[in-house]
Amino acid sequence: MEKERGVLNGMVSSVCRRGAWLAAIVALLAMPAALPAAVGVPSLEAQVRHELLMLPYYTVFDQLSFQVNGNTVVLTGQVTRPVLKSDAANVVKRITGVASVDNRIEVLPLSGVDNRIRLAELRAVYGNPALSRYNLGAIAPIRIIVRNGHVTLEGVVASTMDKNIAGLAANGVAGVFSVTNNLQVNS
Repeated sequence: MEKERGVLNGMVSSVCRRGAWLAAIVALLAMPAALPAAVGVPSLEAQVRHELLMLPYYTVFDQLSFQVNGNTVVLTGQVTRPVLKSDAANVVKRITGVASVDNRIEVLPLSGVDNRIRLAELRAVYGNPALSRYNLGAIAPIRIIVRNGHVTLEGVVASTMDKNIAGLAANGVAGVFSVTNNLQVNS
């Protein structure tokens, strides 16, 4: 009889533990409003940045930036392909929490001369041994914008020396009218 009572007590405590687990799971499922905050849903800015960086035709020759004002996103920058302007607006519109998109992206004019300058600038800047560490990632940290022979460098570099080397390399390309070095130094 003692043996049977022990088995019965073990079964009762096992059922109680299962019941406690079940009650805990039901309590968690009953609080859906608290779960997203606990999981860490990315901010709207992080979602917009991610979507823009994932665009398939976004290259080193394009510069996209954005500003979030409440539930409105303002897109700015310069792109070499018209489809990139429309694709950027379309992917941002689909993000939950975005009510409207103000697309102020400029499409750079098509020019064979500008295309030649773009490739020469790419070789000059990213081919420079002092700047070789910047061509390792999938997303280029130094952006090369060419408009009618005028070059603008955008992005972030590690030091003032890297900023100056990139500016000198860009100035050394034949056929360039001017170079504006807007590179920011990461502090």
